[in-house]
Parts: sequence; structure tokens; C-alpha cells
Amino acid sequence: MLDIKFIRENKELIKQNSKNRLSGIDADNFFELDEKRRKLEAEIDELRAKRNRVSKTKPGPEEITEMKKLGESLKSLEEKHNSIYVKFDEILHQIPNLTHPDVVVCDDEDNNPVLETFGKKTRFNFTPLDHAELAEKLDLIDFDRATKISGAKFYYLKNELVLLKLALIQYALETVMKHGYTPFTTPDLAKQEVLTGLGFNPRGESTQIYNIENTDLSLIGTAEITMGGYHMNETLEEDKLPKKYVAISHCFRTEAGSYSKFSKGIFRVHQFTKIEMFQYVLPEQSEAAHQELLKIEKEIFKGLEIPFRVIDHCTADLGAPSYRTFDLEAWLPGKPNKQGEMGDWAEITSTSNCTDYQARGLSIKYKDKTGEKNYVHTLNGTAVAVPRAIIAIMENFQQADGSIKIPKVLRKYLPGKLKIIKKKK
Repeated sequence: MLDIKFIRENKELIKQNSKNRLSGIDADNFFELDEKRRKLEAEIDELRAKRNRVSKTKPGPEEITEMKKLGESLKSLEEKHNSIYVKFDEILHQIPNLTHPDVVVCDDEDNNPVLETFGKKTRFNFTPLDHAELAEKLDLIDFDRATKISGAKFYYLKNELVLLKLALIQYALETVMKHGYTPFTTPDLAKQEVLTGLGFNPRGESTQIYNIENTDLSLIGTAEITMGGYHMNETLEEDKLPKKYVAISHCFRTEAGSYSKFSKGIFRVHQFTKIEMFQYVLPEQSEAAHQELLKIEKEIFKGLEIPFRVIDHCTADLGAPSYRTFDLEAWLPGKPNKQGEMGDWAEITSTSNCTDYQARGLSIKYKDKTGEKNYVHTLNGTAVAVPRAIIAIMENFQQADGSIKIPKVLRKYLPGKLKIIKKKK
């Protein structure tokens, strides 16, 4: 979240930024609540101080009567304050981060500038299949039994795709670790205070989070949650920064409100495996760290020889905690575009600089050489989201006979250095 003092001192900036980010918050109502809350706090402090002064003396009958009335007034004010504070705090956590000056202001979330493109769109001299059709022909995914067992948007990976998944994990880890990242596996659950502090909204109407009934736990939608909370309520030493982590985790998403979005096969599912990069850095390091995360993402997908482009999120497409976000969008020959033709771009990775927004929400600071404490900056970036990487490989490396070539960089991780996935006999 943002610093409340900064918010008060920059009301017009906050209102305009929130509008640009399509946050939907009522900034004027927030400032009114803040004024009421502060006024009530002053009145409560005054009554408490008076009660404390009297408690140090031997009160007479009149003072005892007065103290009873004071207590009733104090209770009423505290109840009123608590009611206002709940609304105030809810909006405070919804106010989005500030926005990088180079981010395009736009109210269309699809209008994201393209910064660069790698490779050419894959073209075939035959009619290509999408990944779901390929999977059926090659016996690689079982949707029907997964639906029977778990419901829609779940799946079983089978045969070579299981091995391909493990190869992608190993390849991504090996690539990222070369850049000095410490590997982790993480819990699948996190406390809601962690999600809220990081800028996720575990109880909102449009949440993507699965909450565990009768607990304060939620299933994570990304290892950004578990790695972002890793140093919660800690003060790090300046000379120990940056801290670079790469984590393997299961991810769970409700996909609420995604009914109008492309979701065929394993593109948009309720559970998947992802390898996520995370950094804690000094404020002056965050711009360079963001470029490093993007560079590693590009390195991974250049190695896979997947055509992709880099886009820079406009204001309408930025998540609340993000100061700036870059996506890699892969070319998917089997995805229909808006004109109904086959072939389109689709997000496969994302990297965000969240500045001190998340660190403030979880009280993560660093101490400099003078002993002064300030908030760190946090950044995250997808190394590989396994299902979407699998889709990109299947659709771009398919052959006329329905087989699928394995990218060269992955073959060393596969039994017998498998080169091609063929139809079962």
C-alpha cells in the first residue's frame, strides 16, 4: 500500500492516478473517512488522557459519576471509529501504486505498446492444430476424467507431457540460477494478511483466490505471494541486498470473470505449476532489477525458440501493486484472433516492479550504514508458467504428421534425449 502521509499530501495525484488505473475507488469518500477518523482519534485520545489523570487521584462521588459518563462516551466514540476505520482501511488497500512515467495512460486494457519482437510468426504448409487437438491425437492430456474427478478447467497431463513439464522446470531453474538466484519450493497456502499486504484482495467480488473455509488461509495463485511474504516484518541489512529467489509452486486460481476470455484446453485453468522469480532490492536498484528479470524471461524463451513479443502494460492493464509491468506474449498458431482467424499472441510471462508498495504492506525494511530504516522494493517475474509454455511448444513445433518436435534445449532433460512426440501405436 501507499504511505498515508504521502496520500494526504498528494490528493490530486492520487485521484488522477486511481482514475488512470481504473481502480474504481471513491477517492473523495476516502479522504472524508480519513478526516472523520483522525478527528475521532483526537477526541478519543483526549478522553483517555482525562480518564488517566483522574485514575491517579482519589475521585469523589461527582467525579465517579463523570467518569462513568466519560466511559460511555469513550465506548461510543471507539465503536464509531472502528466502523469508519474498517471502511477506510479497505479503500486504503485498494488505492493502486504510483505509475512509472513511461507507462502509457489508456482506458483500454488491450492497448499495450509492443516494445520488441523475437522471431517470426510460425507458419505452416499444412493446416495446424491447436494444443487440445494435438493432445487428443497423441494421448497427452485427459480432460474428461479430470472434469469427472475435479470439475471443469482441471486436467491430467500424460505420457511425454509429464516429462516435458519436468524438463521445463529443470531448464527454467538452471537458466535462472546462473544469474545468482536461490531456488525454493513454497507452501501452497498463505495467511490472508500476507495476501492483503501484498496487494491481493482475497475476499473481494472479483478475487481470483480460493479461500479455505473457517480459516485465515488461502491457496496461492502465484509464488509471488509466498516469496513476497518470506521476509514479512523483517529488517534486512543493506549489504545483504539484493536478495534473488526463484521458486517452484503450485498455483490455484478461480478464474472468476474470465468467461469471455480465451480458455481452451490448458490455457486458463484452476491449477498449474509455475516457476517464479522474486527480488528484494534497494530503491535505487529496482529499475535495473526489473530489466534483469525481463532479460532472463527473454533468455528462457529465446532458448526455447518460441516467437514472442514484449509488451508494456498501459495504465488500464496494471495490477494495483505494480509500478510497471512487462509481459512476454508468445505466438500461438492454434489460438483464434479477434477476426476469427487462427494464430494470435498470448501472455506467457509477466514481470512487475512493485517499488515499496508491497514492502510497506508487510513491513519489510532495510537498515543502511547509518542505521536508518527504509522500505525495500520488491519485484516479481515469471520464469515459466508450465501450461502456457507447453501450449507454445506444442503449437509452434507441430509437424504435418501430427507429431511434435522437442525444443533442442530441453532434450538433455528427457529420457533418451527425446526429440519428438509421436502418435502411440
